[in-house]
Amino acid sequence: MTHRVLLINGSPRPNGCTARALREIADTLHAEGIETDLVEIGKEAVRGCASCGFCHKNGRCVFDDAVNRTAPLFERADGLIVGSPVYYGSPNGTLLSFLDRLFYSTRFPKHMKVGAAVVSCRRGGNTASFDVLNKYFTISAMPVVSSTYWNQVHGFTAADVEKDLEGLQTMRNLAKNAAFLIRAIAAEAEKTGLPALERGDFTSFPDGK
Repeated sequence: MTHRVLLINGSPRPNGCTARALREIADTLHAEGIETDLVEIGKEAVRGCASCGFCHKNGRCVFDDAVNRTAPLFERADGLIVGSPVYYGSPNGTLLSFLDRLFYSTRFPKHMKVGAAVVSCRRGGNTASFDVLNKYFTISAMPVVSSTYWNQVHGFTAADVEKDLEGLQTMRNLAKNAAFLIRAIAAEAEKTGLPALERGDFTSFPDGK
């Protein structure tokens, strides 16, 4: 069985620090027999969700851009790894708009697709950005892949990241853990199926109490 991981680079620099981290992950995944797709959205003109409801009726976002182009890759993937630079202690705004719409507009189940976030920074803001990105996975019943440190690299250029040996090591360990978890989930799903999810209750307190 062939397994695939979708890598999303939220940086506008296709050869920058975030790209270097994702390349370390991709190389390790390939060595583990996992295929990858890479989507670069950092320079895309991606707007935020308009809360129009079009996707619920039509199965795709009303704005026909990188979100709709990426959705089929996400659907067929066994895992999603999202990379972002740190801007003002948070992920790239373009990436956040992209992920909001990608997760909200797609109707296919994300249950048990593995997820991981990777961030790059010069000095600080990394763990805050890491936390923001992980929430997309935890609200979607996607197991979050861990590593041997926070999934981050440090540097101002890709050449700087080459010197962050622990950061690159963390990327490799992340990829190995992702590959293992993907295979383990697939093996168990083949034997017993995926865990059943309850979806009936929705707390909104419409009576105002």
